[in-house]
Amino acid sequence: MTETNAGPSAAVLSSAALTRLAENRGTGTNGLAGERPLFTSDLSVNEFLLVREAGFRPVGLVLGSSIYHVGIQMKRWNSNQELQTLSQAMYHARELAMTRMEAEAKALGADGIVGVRLEIEFKEFGHNLAEFIAVGTAVIGEEPPAHGGVWRNNKDQPFTSDLSGQDFWTLIQAGYAPLGMVMGSCVYHVAHRSALSTIGTFAVNAEVDTFTQALYDARELAMTRMQSEALQLEAEGIVGVQLKNLAHTWVVTRRSSSRSGLRCGRYGPTTRSPRRRWWCR
Repeated sequence: MTETNAGPSAAVLSSAALTRLAENRGTGTNGLAGERPLFTSDLSVNEFLLVREAGFRPVGLVLGSSIYHVGIQMKRWNSNQELQTLSQAMYHARELAMTRMEAEAKALGADGIVGVRLEIEFKEFGHNLAEFIAVGTAVIGEEPPAHGGVWRNNKDQPFTSDLSGQDFWTLIQAGYAPLGMVMGSCVYHVAHRSALSTIGTFAVNAEVDTFTQALYDARELAMTRMQSEALQLEAEGIVGVQLKNLAHTWVVTRRSSSRSGLRCGRYGPTTRSPRRRWWCR
């Protein structure tokens, strides 16, 4: 699958966002000299205290969003295949939302973003429109990492993590440093079964090998892409991996035509450590 690049325009912030971020950083017109600026956070009380205990100070809530038109791709009804146009749309829209969230964090001078939530909502007001939203709490490390260096990743971007406050604290205490959230996804068309094959298994127990193979193919593509993103961050491993299989019906025209597909995704935060090997769960 072709790599996507969100481009410079993806990180351009609105004037309202810049004003809000300046206030949070203490450089706005309402900031009081000598006082620590007010921060906002979507962390729970327990998560907030554990993040502080881990040595990070929340500086503000950051978000990025993109309403994206999902394109059309024709397929052969009787064969399993990836719908690459739709897979590419999922990647590009996700990258736009994440890049804008990271831009807000950089404007706050943050070292990372914790408690990240990435949500996808399909809109009712337009055909094949989906909104991708990335939200998290920007944090600043009060001390450098134990192994030296900086908290930001090798792309000079704030690290991103969707771990809970408890898991984040545990990893930091164990000597790991977060690098970023990585994701692999695949939109896959499951072949239609012929009437003859359906009748042949109507009254007996039998594996539906078409569906089994589709799940295996989609999962393998998603896993490979997630691992590729982790390698680009020079990570030792990926923790907290989640696997989601979602079924969709994608509208092709305004008539009755439609296509059914499976969207398979894996994502999780990457970590590094100078003295420990990586693990994946």
